[in-house]
Amino acid sequence: MQVGIFQFATDYSMPIDALAIAVEERGFDSLWVPEHTHIPASRRSPWPGGAELPKEYYHSLDPFVALTAAAAATTTLKLGTGICLLMERDTITTAKTAATLDMISKGRFLMGLGGGWNREEMENHGTDFETRFKKLEEQIQALRIIWTEEDAEFHGKYVDFDPIWSWPKPVQKPHPPIILGGETLHTLRRVVKYADGWLPRARDPELVLKGLSNLRQLAAEAGRDMSTISVSIFGVPPRDELIGRFKDTEAERIILGVPSAEAPDAVLKRLDDYTTYLD
Repeated sequence: MQVGIFQFATDYSMPIDALAIAVEERGFDSLWVPEHTHIPASRRSPWPGGAELPKEYYHSLDPFVALTAAAAATTTLKLGTGICLLMERDTITTAKTAATLDMISKGRFLMGLGGGWNREEMENHGTDFETRFKKLEEQIQALRIIWTEEDAEFHGKYVDFDPIWSWPKPVQKPHPPIILGGETLHTLRRVVKYADGWLPRARDPELVLKGLSNLRQLAAEAGRDMSTISVSIFGVPPRDELIGRFKDTEAERIILGVPSAEAPDAVLKRLDDYTTYLD
């Protein structure tokens, strides 16, 4: 099982290029960063993690810029968005941004996507919260077409464009893996239909184990081989128990977090401690 590292990279965190070097040097396979363009000051949308929203949510770096810096500082480390809020983005522009990052990194980009939770944030981007997943489904389909076809064309309710030319194409063929976050049955259906992998959070390991069982069943019903669906799990303590719980499942990666505000020396110490989980 591979072990990746996650951080809410911010303007006060350990520099992302230095973090990426440290992560690669210690043998971790990947580095993941999330996305929030902003947090509306109204705070009407409740944070699913609790009452008080952590500061890093409104200090987070742009994930594609941050991962480009990480790519320039490393040679083998995989670079993932965990998660990109695609429904808040222009589809064509994001297709080019992601393909450019895949080219610069020489094929190391992992495109983690999800539906998000902040209604007002999405509305500021012109996205309807109630139909965000329908838009996301169309965007995923359109990304694949832009990345793989010379004359790319897509006509949907939320994404609509006549034939376009868009380069660079991604280095990875046919394209960077599209990995969907979320833990609901609806998410699992989308994974089977549209994605290359599943990216759940293990706040409740039993929920993820049940999700794996459901994913197997849904894949079988759709005639899809489970070996074509990667599973990367965002871990929470106790990590040794978590890794043990998923070691004999389809999970190929556990992703462990480092705090945004932790001093660089403390981050390095934490990474050193995490190396005990490497195979």
